[in-house]
Amino acid sequence: MNDVTTEPLAHPAEAAIAATGLRVEAREMPQLVRLVSRRMPADRDVVADALCQVRRKAWTGRLMDLANRFGESWVRRADADAAASRMTDPDADDEALRDSLRQVVGSRMRGAGATPEAALEAMAAELLDATGHALPADRHATLAQQVAQAHGLDQGATAAFVSTAIRAEDRRRGELRAAEQASRARKREEVARLRAWEKSLVGIEGIPALLGCTPREALRWAGAGLLPVARKQRERGGRERWEFDPAEILPLKRESAEWRRAEVESADRKESKREAPSIRVGNAAVARVAALDRYAAHFATARALKRRITLVTGPTNSGKSHTALDRLATAETGFALAPLRLLAHEFRDALASRGVLASLATGEERIHVPGSRHLAATVEMCPLHNPVDVAIIDEAQLLHDRDRGAAWTAAIMGVPARDVFVLGSPECIPMVERIAALCGDDVEKISLERKGPLRAATAPVGLGDLRPGDALIAFSRRDVLDMRAELVRRGRRVAVIYGALSPEVRRAEAARFRNGEADIVVATDAIGMGLNLPIRRIIFTTLKKFDGEGRRDLNSQEIKQIGGRAGRYGKFEEGVVAVLAGAGSPDFVRHMLNAPPAPPVELRPQVQPDADIIQAVAAEIGSDSLFGVLARIKRAVLRLDDPNYRLADMTQAQAIASAVDGVGIPLMDRWTYAMCPVDERDNGITRLARWAVDHAAGRAVVPPSAGRLPVPEQASGEELQRGEKVHKRLVAWRWLALRFPQAYPDLDRAEAETARLDRWIEDVLRQQRRGRTALAS
Repeated sequence: MNDVTTEPLAHPAEAAIAATGLRVEAREMPQLVRLVSRRMPADRDVVADALCQVRRKAWTGRLMDLANRFGESWVRRADADAAASRMTDPDADDEALRDSLRQVVGSRMRGAGATPEAALEAMAAELLDATGHALPADRHATLAQQVAQAHGLDQGATAAFVSTAIRAEDRRRGELRAAEQASRARKREEVARLRAWEKSLVGIEGIPALLGCTPREALRWAGAGLLPVARKQRERGGRERWEFDPAEILPLKRESAEWRRAEVESADRKESKREAPSIRVGNAAVARVAALDRYAAHFATARALKRRITLVTGPTNSGKSHTALDRLATAETGFALAPLRLLAHEFRDALASRGVLASLATGEERIHVPGSRHLAATVEMCPLHNPVDVAIIDEAQLLHDRDRGAAWTAAIMGVPARDVFVLGSPECIPMVERIAALCGDDVEKISLERKGPLRAATAPVGLGDLRPGDALIAFSRRDVLDMRAELVRRGRRVAVIYGALSPEVRRAEAARFRNGEADIVVATDAIGMGLNLPIRRIIFTTLKKFDGEGRRDLNSQEIKQIGGRAGRYGKFEEGVVAVLAGAGSPDFVRHMLNAPPAPPVELRPQVQPDADIIQAVAAEIGSDSLFGVLARIKRAVLRLDDPNYRLADMTQAQAIASAVDGVGIPLMDRWTYAMCPVDERDNGITRLARWAVDHAAGRAVVPPSAGRLPVPEQASGEELQRGEKVHKRLVAWRWLALRFPQAYPDLDRAEAETARLDRWIEDVLRQQRRGRTALAS
């Protein structure tokens, strides 16, 4: 008789697990028991499958470790997770895991391109985009080998493919190195040249020695504008120091005798001599060529017209656009200029609803409608040489925007329309009036009121108190998606809108909210411009935002612009602006809504050079370096205390110039690259330089590709973000394709990939599963 007593297992699932004889770690047992309990009765296969699920996370980590060890940086965590999920043997070793990973990555490589060449290009470009650095040569060869094997090439074909890929990559690397070295050398040369020029400048006290005149004569001639001032600098104490270029002063020695005789003859003669065409006024790059201190005169077509500006201001939902569009629709010809591609499309649709055909022009899109005499465009695409009857320029408060304000300055100053309707919030009034005065245009002001009342809520709103028609406002993509995940977990149907989404996806998400497919919309401040939504309440999830420099409180203009989206005339007669419980005080919101427009800190409009100015300055200073031209413009063209204008931030343009100056393409083509919309945080400048090298070498620049996309139900937050980044890269590629069609020839393919990504991103965002959502992972 067996005298050993055995304790019965506490749970039937534990008994089923023990019966299989499978090795189970103590730390794995709690989760394994839970999984097996749901599938009782459980045999060995059920237990083994559950144990594989338990070990999936550890296997994913192990696979990433192995990929890093072997230098396979093209392996994504999603690949490792997919490979781990395919395992059926709970005791799988490293070789079995690696085999599963090879199958998953091989499938992705086949989906990356129809041919091994296309797949390798796409995979290498993806890695460059992700890291900003090309793969080391040996790793590139390994990638080429794996791509060839994934595409089913035999051993001999694989060897030939790898050899060809190595030669092509070596050539490209050599071209990139040469371009980088040339760019650095040119930058050093231009910096040295600029410093030498600045060092050569002399003050007014140096003029007598150059012209053989008296100090009093030098002062008189400088004050009369006869001596070209190279640079004006503000010294301590507020005194302004004028500096002169000896190379420009010395040729005037012969003319100085004429000036002296003119002073002796009469004051009238002196005045006429001052205005004589033969006189050189100012540093040529300052006064004659760039003329940024006389920027309004740069727009000759607009200055030749007798323009009238109608400034229509009012809060959101006051009907500004409706009023101006009605007038535009009655005109024979006209422009509608918007801040966003999405809004340009909406202007075009609005004109169509009024029976007016309009073409479209945005940075990456052109739609020409035969016979149309109206154009809807983004502000940067404002035509400057075709006079029209009426023009609309929307969102004029963006004159104060650090990144795009100069585009509004150029549009308002330069649009060649007899009647110009400028639309914006009341904060834009002083700046628009200042621009009109500089242009010599008459201004008529129209102030509109909201069509329905807007009030601040008296108490915070909890997540459990949300109702259909509510819009929650966050200020980062991550916060929007986190809030979405929480609301989906609570069973709410949610749409999302944030800046990284394309206009097409934003429009689709807005439609879901508008037609009731989604009860609630969660958005960034991207909702505050151009999307007309039936919102009952705007609810701020925070009253602070990061503005690029630091985290600060929202200002009155931001609260009004975003909060003004609440209330929809004809549906919600009253708009309510609230704050989420725990996110801040309703009193703050009420105070900001009732605050008068804040006086602008800066009233000088921002200006920046255009292609004509770049070309002229380059010719004047005798340089083919874009960096050198921009450096001269920044340092000497417009002094910091100019009373009328201020130079826009050209930091990114200068960074791009530094990267592409050594590429063998003309100066003005490099200026076009410098204007391309790229994201520096996404290695955009490195990517541009690589594209420019291919352009210079006569190779077709291949459009970015997202490769094989996961099914929307299984897409992680990381994969969604990757898709958004590829979409943004496609925007830059398409922007360049419209300007360099020979170097960027496959526009149809790029547009098809853009549309595919739009559909996929929207399908991902449509997922409304409870619990661990696709985007919360």
